[in-house]
This record gives sequence, C-alpha cells and structure tokens, in this order.
Amino acid sequence: MARDLQHQKLSPDSHEIIHHYGKNVHILSSPLMLTLLSKLGSPATFQPQINELTEMLYSHLMDTVVDSLFPKIQGRVETRMIQTHPEAVYEGEMVDSSTPVVTVDLARAGTYPSHLCYHKLNYLMNPALVRQDHFYVARECNKEGKVVGVNISGSKIGGGVDKAIVLLPDPMGATGGTIVEVYNHYKNNVGGTPLLMVAMHLIVTPEYLKKVTELCPDLHIFSLRLDRGLSAEKVLNEVPGKFWSEEKGLNQHQYIVPGAGGLGEILNNSYC
Repeated sequence: MARDLQHQKLSPDSHEIIHHYGKNVHILSSPLMLTLLSKLGSPATFQPQINELTEMLYSHLMDTVVDSLFPKIQGRVETRMIQTHPEAVYEGEMVDSSTPVVTVDLARAGTYPSHLCYHKLNYLMNPALVRQDHFYVARECNKEGKVVGVNISGSKIGGGVDKAIVLLPDPMGATGGTIVEVYNHYKNNVGGTPLLMVAMHLIVTPEYLKKVTELCPDLHIFSLRLDRGLSAEKVLNEVPGKFWSEEKGLNQHQYIVPGAGGLGEILNNSYC
C-alpha cells in the first residue's frame, strides 16, 4: 500500500519572532495568544477567567513544545473505515508516546500550569511514563523589596529523570533565579540524565534570558511574550537582543513591565 508523502516528514512552524538571544530561546508570535495574554494581565479580569485563560495559554505552549521538541516515530493507525476499505490506515509521523515526561510544579505560580501540562500529557503519552514533581520555591527579598535569592522550603520528586523530558511550566520568567535553582537541582541531585529540559513561560524579560542562557546553556526556553517595556526608545525600535545589555523589563522590585501583575498571587487569590 502506498504511503501519502505529506504525512511522512512534518515540519511544524511555531511562528517565532526574530531575536538575538540564541537558538534555544523560542518567543512565539501568535496574535491569538497575545490577545488572550493581554486579557489575563488586565486589572478587569478575575477568577474564574484567570484560570480559564491560563489553561488556553498553556495548552498552546504545550502544543508548541511537543511539535518542536518531542521525539517522533513513523506510526500506523487503522481507522474505522478499515471495515470497508483496506486503505483506511493513517501512516506517518507521530509523537513517540513512549518518551518519559516529568512536569515540575514550581509552587505557587507554577502549580496550576504544571497540572494543565500533566493532564494533557496523560492523553498524549503513555500515562505510566508521565509524572508530576513538586518543588516549593519562592523569591527571597531584602527589606527594600529587591530579590536577593531563592528560598526552597521543600520538594517531592518521584524518581529519576534518565532519558526523560523535564518541563518547567513557570508563568513569569522575571529574574531567572528560580529556574536556575531548579535546573541545577535536577542536573546535580536527581538520578539520570534528562533527554531535554524545557522552561515554559507566558512572559520573559531580557534580564531573565541573560541569566538563564548563561547558567543553563542546554535549557530550551519557550515564551508567549517578551517584555522589555522599561527600555529606552532606541532599544525598543530594534530587534530584540540587538542591544541586550540595554534592555530592561524589571522594575526596582523585580516585577515585569508590562507584565501581568503578580500572577502567583492572582492565580491563588493570595497576596501575602
């Protein structure tokens, strides 16, 4: 039986913006997602819309990461038409569902996004090979409110990560401290060598990208939006990353501008 050529080698187009941050940085260019993200950050948006919008946004991010990075195989699936047509078989490139995947809940902003990824992966992959870990981490600030480090209060990690894809769904990529800490923990303290590690964000800053690309060189970074709203006009008029050292997306308290207004607090309706 002849195979349909169009299904044999798929070329997903993630529609990324042009930038100078390196090959592992993927900033998506989707008017649909940017519109929904703007609604998420609006002061007029409250629960339950907060969770619903987060689900839509992370569903798109998860789809993009899978299409871009997950291993593929040549698959063969009979359809219901097989009863009357022996040709009723799909043969082509498919996601390799035997790949182990770990999604990490970076409490608290990342708790719901990680659950969304975990839920979707259980439909796509072999559920026996999908796991959710929990990492309890928070910013550590000085008396002026400036971030000076990361406070890890505990974790629940369900095993090794050898040959697994490790996902870090953390909505706001602000300073990079949390991602660097978790990345190093999985690299140095959890058994096995991951196939890939992927950070999944709604928004990132240039400061975040500078820190994380230097300290986590093999980490793949996906984001729906880059925020550098405190940069000078000259910088804003150029391709992202051209004047990287002059780009600025964090205020004096290390919150993102434009940003989404403290998504960890908003998702949980908890402001302390």
